[in-house]
Amino acid sequence: MRRAAGGKGTRKRCAIGFAVAALLVAAVACPGAAPARAQAAAGVEPLRLPAAPPAPRFEIPRPLRVTLDNGMVVLLLEDRELPLVTVTALIRTGSRLDPPGKLGLGALAGELLRGGGIAHGVDPELARGGALSGDALDDLLEARAAELEVTVARDAGSASLSCLREDFPALLPLFAALLRYPALDAARLGLAKDLAKARLERENDDPDAVLWRELARLVYGADSPYGRTPTFATLDAVDRADLVAWHRRYLQPQGIVLGLVGDFDAGAALAAVRAAFADWPRGAEAPAGGAALPYRRQPNPGLFVIDKSDMSQSEVAMGHLGVVKNDPDYYALEVLDDVLSGSFASRLVSDVRTGKGLAYEVGGRVGSDWDHPGLAALSLSTKVSTTAAGAAALLAEARGLTARPPTDEEVTRARQSLLASFVFHADSRAKVLDQQLVLELYGYPADWLERYRAGIEAVTTAAVRQAAARHLHPEQFTILVVGPAASGDRSLRALAPGGKVTTVPLPDVTGGER
Repeated sequence: MRRAAGGKGTRKRCAIGFAVAALLVAAVACPGAAPARAQAAAGVEPLRLPAAPPAPRFEIPRPLRVTLDNGMVVLLLEDRELPLVTVTALIRTGSRLDPPGKLGLGALAGELLRGGGIAHGVDPELARGGALSGDALDDLLEARAAELEVTVARDAGSASLSCLREDFPALLPLFAALLRYPALDAARLGLAKDLAKARLERENDDPDAVLWRELARLVYGADSPYGRTPTFATLDAVDRADLVAWHRRYLQPQGIVLGLVGDFDAGAALAAVRAAFADWPRGAEAPAGGAALPYRRQPNPGLFVIDKSDMSQSEVAMGHLGVVKNDPDYYALEVLDDVLSGSFASRLVSDVRTGKGLAYEVGGRVGSDWDHPGLAALSLSTKVSTTAAGAAALLAEARGLTARPPTDEEVTRARQSLLASFVFHADSRAKVLDQQLVLELYGYPADWLERYRAGIEAVTTAAVRQAAARHLHPEQFTILVVGPAASGDRSLRALAPGGKVTTVPLPDVTGGER
């Protein structure tokens, strides 16, 4: 099963530096590849490989699920392979919930949760007075070869603890104290802001980051939480009182899904979880979700360019809103994505990159997310001189899904590829638990993995064609080009509706809110 990652995850990367031997193997293994076509043209019967064997069947373990009286959901999955325990808390929050004037609040809160120390609640055997500074916490973890991380991403927050089995009884209460009683040291806030500002400045130096950030802004809307970017001004507006309010609002037990995987007895581990978390009072507010957050529902067709003079090539992306993972066409779209850019024999790779030589890397998919539509997008990196030709080739491939719909051979190959790789999404108990945590957080059924496998197996060619027609609309594409002097490329105007090209300024993140 593929993750939705928004942004860079939309592109299926295909590096060109593979060894010649790997290319030859791929060509033989993929029906429809260039050597097979050349043999057919010469009147030679191409090599026909036997049908791929059915994907292996295997049982996916299911964690023990318990809901504490305070609403916290706990998932436990034993794994005796190594003497290790990993604890993960997924939190119903995310930077998409930041107030407009304080963009970056969630990410700063995550930094201060981890680095700002613990105000109280620490076992006296670990810390005198029951408190730990951030530095003391680092030293304690290092002495036990343990790791503790906290991150607040766009759609959710997460905290994780990895430790040796013998240290788990002592470190789990420490993990709980970090979530419940963070010190949120104000002295650390300035450093966290400086690091966040440095990351923002570096982002403008990364053409790929600029491409996907600005495409999201154009598709979702500049006022949507999915299209906003922090600036120095919004970061500077955050103070410690905002962090305290953020913690009070979002760190509530009923808004947390806690998962444990590793070398433990499930009964004993559950007792330890109850001891650490059961007396945490249920919060007064309902945990926030992203389903009701605003975004542009209507397409925003047009050609937009960002001039970036420090580039030696062009980055192109085009698309519109994708789907939510519970869409009835989800499985057919997974197969369609593989037809588009899943292998050397996929359409974008074999036609645009290999056949026409118009891309260093190319990809495309109808993206999906858990509680809001992802991005449906096609993209490529190309020479400056072939920017217009590359963009036109992407448009032609999108239109070709209707004019030249996916064949039975393409669908069969894509379906087999997805089923063959399915095992790698559940080949460890840690991966299974990670999946179950996400499913629980977003309210999806616990048997999603099994449903995914069965759903892919049931996809037909007709279903893929119908899904392509319903969810990919080239005439509605927002087309974005990032490159040197892109606004002066007259050949691009042929791709723009009415010949109109809109120049988008590279954002000044050191200025005010956008």
